Amino acid sequence: QKDPNPWGLYDMHGNVYEWVQDWYGFYPTGPVIDPVGPSTGSARVLRGGSYEYVARTCRSADRSVDSTDAHRKYVGFRLVRDAP
Repeated sequence: QKDPNPWGLYDMHGNVYEWVQDWYGFYPTGPVIDPVGPSTGSARVLRGGSYEYVARTCRSADRSVDSTDAHRKYVGFRLVRDAP
């Protein structure tokens, strides 16, 4: 019932933070579109916000970070299948 975002994904906000593929790193100082993190690291990026935090974090542009061995009740992941 919802429209997809520009990448074809639906309902990306608010239930739990979601692990994404990017390793955490500092963004460039200038404007960028769809920045990509470093190729390796010790912490992954989390996106999407969570019921555990304030409402302003419940947006896909919100970027947080956590260790890959962390276990949190407000962090999950989304399986995405690329259709042929």
